[in-house]
Amino acid sequence: MARSILHMLTPLRHMSPFDVNMAVDAGFETVVTYTEVSLADVVSLTQDSIFSRAPADGTRTGLFIGGKNAEDALDMVDRAKKAFVPPFVNHVFADPAGSFTTGAAMVAQVSRALRQKFNTDLTGKRIVIFGGAGVVAYVAAVIGALQGAQTVLVGHDGEERVSKIAFTMKWRFGIEVGAVDGTTPEDRRIAIRDADVILSAGPAGIPILSAEDLKSAPKLLVASDVNAVPPAGIAGIDVNAVDVPLPTGKGVGIGALAVGNVKYQTQRRLFDRMLASDTPLCLDFRDAYTLAVEIAG
Repeated sequence: MARSILHMLTPLRHMSPFDVNMAVDAGFETVVTYTEVSLADVVSLTQDSIFSRAPADGTRTGLFIGGKNAEDALDMVDRAKKAFVPPFVNHVFADPAGSFTTGAAMVAQVSRALRQKFNTDLTGKRIVIFGGAGVVAYVAAVIGALQGAQTVLVGHDGEERVSKIAFTMKWRFGIEVGAVDGTTPEDRRIAIRDADVILSAGPAGIPILSAEDLKSAPKLLVASDVNAVPPAGIAGIDVNAVDVPLPTGKGVGIGALAVGNVKYQTQRRLFDRMLASDTPLCLDFRDAYTLAVEIAG
């Protein structure tokens, strides 16, 4: 049997050591990193990887797309897929900055809590997402909208930037995502007024919502914070929180380690699938979400 090879591509100066460790621990025998990769580079790198092996060895060869931008990663996936010349096809897996698996894990944990604590699901729920210009927020917003929720991105520096992001989501996925201003404390309280779910995916160590702020969200059922660096992004949610009562109301909180545990297992098992599959796979946040729901329980 041919050796398993994973070619890891990133537009950044360095490939993430986290992703390299995950790939090696999953069992890839050879891992090669390519840095500062542009979209224009993807075709030649992809075709070098397919034509140097027999078609039957495509399932022993993978492309991993990293970086820190969801849309750039998705564009690279599309470019790689177009570069394949069947039967010469490899696996492709995108997870820029771990965001595809993190966003999937976050929404999966929220979905579990809604079902277990409130006997409901994401359909029709208003999900308000802080850190709206970031890549985890992007993924969570798209997954939520695809699951029938009303997702809203909150911009810490105004509405304009998140509105542009929401527009690209509509163009790419055919979904409606809202955008609101979260510049001031009052803006943030207005943003969460009708929220059923609040997600915090802002910068580490930056408090976003206080206990007093949460009083402005009387409908709140679940809040989740992926910030693992104190202070918490949302008051009352420490890193170990799993369905912990929030400071006000009937809602429960989910912390960064609860999300991170599902994220870790999801990324690892997607790598496992690549190694075990007898047909080439193309994996992104949608596959990650399906698996994360199973893992979250």
